[in-house]
Amino acid sequence: MRSAARTSGLGAAVMVIALVLAACSGTGDDSGKDRIVSASWGDPQKPLEPANTYETRGGAALDMIFRGLKKYDPKTGEARNCLADSITTTDQRRYTIRLRQGWTFSNGEPVTAHSFVDAWNFGALGTNQQVAASFFSYIDGYDKVHPATGAPLARTMSGLAVQDDRTFTVRLSQKFSLWPDTLGSWAYFPLPRLFFTQHEQWLKKPVGNGPYQVASYSRGERMRLRAWDGYMGPDKARNDGVDLRVYTDTHTAYTDLLAGNVDVVHDIPAVDLKNAKQDLGPRFVNQPAGVLVTLGFPMYDPQWSGPDAVDLRRGLSMAVNRAMITERIFHQTRVPASDWTTPVLGSHGGHQPGLCGAACTYDPAEARKLIAAGGGLPGGQMKITYNADVSTNREWVDAVCHSINNTLGDSHACVGQPVPTFAQYRDRITNRSVSQPFSYAGQMDYPLIQDFLQPNYYTGGAANDTGFHRPRFDELIDQANAAATPAEAVSRFQEAERDLSQQMPSMPLWYQNGTAGYSSRLSNVSLTPFGVPDYSQVSVN
Repeated sequence: MRSAARTSGLGAAVMVIALVLAACSGTGDDSGKDRIVSASWGDPQKPLEPANTYETRGGAALDMIFRGLKKYDPKTGEARNCLADSITTTDQRRYTIRLRQGWTFSNGEPVTAHSFVDAWNFGALGTNQQVAASFFSYIDGYDKVHPATGAPLARTMSGLAVQDDRTFTVRLSQKFSLWPDTLGSWAYFPLPRLFFTQHEQWLKKPVGNGPYQVASYSRGERMRLRAWDGYMGPDKARNDGVDLRVYTDTHTAYTDLLAGNVDVVHDIPAVDLKNAKQDLGPRFVNQPAGVLVTLGFPMYDPQWSGPDAVDLRRGLSMAVNRAMITERIFHQTRVPASDWTTPVLGSHGGHQPGLCGAACTYDPAEARKLIAAGGGLPGGQMKITYNADVSTNREWVDAVCHSINNTLGDSHACVGQPVPTFAQYRDRITNRSVSQPFSYAGQMDYPLIQDFLQPNYYTGGAANDTGFHRPRFDELIDQANAAATPAEAVSRFQEAERDLSQQMPSMPLWYQNGTAGYSSRLSNVSLTPFGVPDYSQVSVN
């Protein structure tokens, strides 16, 4: 699951527009400026390497620059073949991947089996320090290229083998029936030779194989993307390009939208939600998305993970009046959460409404008892860490603290602790220098319960920011991955989520809708279950 910038940053991340056809437009310059879409954006945490991106700001750009083996349908989230012509297996452990013909990168280099195998080996190699390296942990030989301690014992994974230009094989370390459906994620994108031979040059101006190519990129300012004539997919750009403009305050972006200075604002800030329908009319988009907002506890800190701390964590969750906050702050763009997934999954994807039970039900009296039983707030005060460049965050964090303070009868029991930018916030989280609860919005990579559980709570998971470690939970996840059928796998993952609910390494807060606003010069603007615009399908009137 991706960290979404809107509330933590899901991530991602938290959180694409119009239908992609069965498989997953011209190289422009500023001469076509009237068909260029301008959109609000924020600096990614890391350089735009596919396996080094695990949040939605970087991911929004990667989704425009790249295409992978799979692409997720923008209406249903279904994983459909894109560059993959076929992915076959006889035992759910050994897979043969055959590529479609004719695909190239925007510099003219063909996309071959080596483009994937080399990219995956780079992403997995421990010395390359890619944040999403654990995506490759299912592949045989990962433990050699990315050992838990010490230097790598190999540079390539033994489970990957190129058969010819269009074919490669993958051998997993265990059966994983759902593995093909994960292959639309950013970490699995292919890379051209330029990435390896002139790495610093590539980072300044990434080269991909998607509907757009990078015209220029100035960190802290903007990324200029222009439609690419050579794109092979059916979802060609309906505009000449997109300028992603960096904003350090989402309210400023919204006021710029109203003033006609920007065309698309993704994730309307809370302060503006109450007026968005009136301000924008039909140009205000509000629909369910695969985004879950939680408050994570630093389980790597003994104060929050001791023997009695589960009572503290459950008590704090019961002290939060989710219904009031989602109504007064978010104006029907959030729904109180009752589990660790999202309703967008549906029952077939593993969603279990109500699993959190009493722990996600507002009950001040019981909350006080449990917090006391858990030893009280460590140091007498709780500070919620969040990134301040999304103005919405301060409002909801203050509201959560107000609810906790009212429950405890202490106006200073809980306070917000802002970090100036999303990149700085994510650095502190990934470095585990945060010793207090922190906001986290997770955006799904694919519509499966596995994506909400394994990356976030499995030992060593790519998004395990809480540092949660529980052998029983890991065992259940392993069993689910090895299940013979997708239905059996979902059932096992649900068992793992029930185990998670007894530990509360994070408290579910609310399911987050995707929101956006756009100018009158645009049409064909909508959001997918991921809640992140696919600007290629936006038309300029």
